[in-house]
Amino acid sequence: MTMKKFTCRALIVSMFALSMHTAGAGMIGADQAMTSTAQADRGLVVSVLSRADVAAQLQAQGLDASHAIERVAAMNDQEVSQLAADIKAAPAGADGGTVLAVVVIAAAVWYFFFRR
Repeated sequence: MTMKKFTCRALIVSMFALSMHTAGAGMIGADQAMTSTAQADRGLVVSVLSRADVAAQLQAQGLDASHAIERVAAMNDQEVSQLAADIKAAPAGADGGTVLAVVVIAAAVWYFFFRR
């Protein structure tokens, strides 16, 4: 049996064997959807506040991380959702444009001064 025939047969068998599962879908209420989203957002904010580097920055600002977590617990769902959206939209790491500019300038300097 050639490799092509074997591959085709394996794909056909896997399509039939793996397609026998049925999905169960049901309607959920808006309150359930909002609760799970609010809990996920609250969990995101608390997990960010629990990180060691964030706790150190809070400590440098004169705040305790546990007090910040208590304040998040006292916030309503809309405030927590807005804060979570801000966290998700914040750029990760340093400013990439500055790093790119430095790399391009360094490459140009190297090219023009060290070429033969």
